[in-house]
Amino acid sequence: MLKAIYPGSFDPITNGHVDIIKRASAMVDVLVVGVCGNPNKHSLLTPDERVELIKEVTKEIDNVQVMRVEGMMGEFAVEIGAKLIVRGVRDINDFTNEFQRAIINKQLTGDVETIFLAASPENITLSSSSVKEILAFNGKLDMFVPAVVEAKLREKTGREG
Repeated sequence: MLKAIYPGSFDPITNGHVDIIKRASAMVDVLVVGVCGNPNKHSLLTPDERVELIKEVTKEIDNVQVMRVEGMMGEFAVEIGAKLIVRGVRDINDFTNEFQRAIINKQLTGDVETIFLAASPENITLSSSSVKEILAFNGKLDMFVPAVVEAKLREKTGREG
């Protein structure tokens, strides 16, 4: 059984993340979507809110599990028996950052590999940060996030659509 983990802060989960989840889940027996904290980012949604939203938007994908990640990614991957870490990349800057993380994770774990999935063309410019910026200006979000995510963001911030 091949298990992979797709880690991220997912604050919030975007259509780009959902695309990577669908594509990666088709390649493995089990895909764990790992909700991580990021000490360098101010989170809009709590980790529990992010887990619930991801569960909701992936509920029709049978081999997807959603878990909170505590500690270092490589260690977590080993702990849950994942052999692959999946990372989505939008551009060369993403690749450079993710490549460095992949090398560190490989050094720490020994046998956990990282695979990179290129963002689909419609998601090249999409990021959670851009979604939050659009939300701050009360812009349209329906083309960037699933409806349930938009509803939660608007409820959380008091911004109407």
